[in-house]
Amino acid sequence: MIYSLKGIVQQLNPTSVVIDVQGVGYLVGVSLQTSEKLVLGKETFLNIQQIIREDANLLFGFNTILEKEMFNLLISVNGVGPVSALIMLSSLSLTEISAGILSNNSVMLQKVKGIGAKTAERIIIDLRDKVQKFGVSDENISIFVNNKVKEESLSALEVLGISKKMSEKIADRILKQNPDLRVEDLVKQILKNI
Repeated sequence: MIYSLKGIVQQLNPTSVVIDVQGVGYLVGVSLQTSEKLVLGKETFLNIQQIIREDANLLFGFNTILEKEMFNLLISVNGVGPVSALIMLSSLSLTEISAGILSNNSVMLQKVKGIGAKTAERIIIDLRDKVQKFGVSDENISIFVNNKVKEESLSALEVLGISKKMSEKIADRILKQNPDLRVEDLVKQILKNI
């Protein structure tokens, strides 16, 4: 079982990398978060998850052990394959994934390409008790909820022809004073303050 690789980055793509380890090139699937930290021609170290199937021997690499652990949790859910797990790790941070799971936010998980309503619900049910260690506090969850409220409010205002730059500063100020506002209330408050 390949547990880790240390070698030179021979080829680098957004979702895969070839690591040259003493003349042997290993093709490794990576998330965008890991890919961004790699530099072509430089030495790197990746935590590896090897998945052996009848028709393939696949390697997936991670910059941190925590990212590898989240990947393994995600692929343990029925209906989530390695590619879907990598897409999720590319689209959301570890904190966002765990906050989404802990706050039962299946809508946020469904924004990830390839994750439908049933799969999102299954991820939440299966992993709710297993994601606490990914640094999510109640404070992070409320910030996350605030961001969702803020984004929906800014989108609604853009439809009304109000620039995002202008309304974002006002939204931040209002949410600092009153973090539990709903979208409708935040839109009204922003309109009053323009």
